[in-house]
Amino acid sequence: MNWLQPKQEIVLLCDSIAAASDMAFMLNGEWDGCNSLVLPKCDKVAIEAAASLLETLWCYQNACETVLIRLGVDEFLRRYAVGERFFINANLRCAQLGELCLENIDLSYAKLNLADLGGTNLSKANLTAAELPAANLSGSNLSGAQFVRANLAGANLSNANLKGADLSFAYLSNANLKNADLRGANLERADLRKVCLNEAIVE
Repeated sequence: MNWLQPKQEIVLLCDSIAAASDMAFMLNGEWDGCNSLVLPKCDKVAIEAAASLLETLWCYQNACETVLIRLGVDEFLRRYAVGERFFINANLRCAQLGELCLENIDLSYAKLNLADLGGTNLSKANLTAAELPAANLSGSNLSGAQFVRANLAGANLSNANLKGADLSFAYLSNANLKNADLRGANLERADLRKVCLNEAIVE
């Protein structure tokens, strides 16, 4: 009765868009235009061979712990400068990214623990389910950004512009939102335990 079973597809994440595109071509998969690809079946030997030829790292989309290496700041900024915007699942823990312009960037599921993003322009950025515990976002432009299900525990968001940001289901326990502009922000079902909202602007 195996013919009644639904078709199983494998989704892989690579550490760059170029690698995902090349691996999709080599493995007869479907590239999604970002840093992931869909394979009709899981052939780990073929995947490892392709990854070795391309000198790239990969992981399964639903892996509990990814094998992607930490993305260096210089490489990250170089790729952003040439027009790349998709950094899904990127490992940028402790990265120094303050006072930069990173608007419209996709950092969904990215690891930004303890990262310094103070004063950075992240307007309309996608940070869905990103890990940002203890990150510094003070004075940042986060207007229109997506933080759905993001982990912002202990993050510094003081003086941040969060106009129209989507913080629904976000974890904000112990976060500092002093003087933050929250006009039009969506805080539906966000965890706001022990959050500092002194002088925050809300509607």
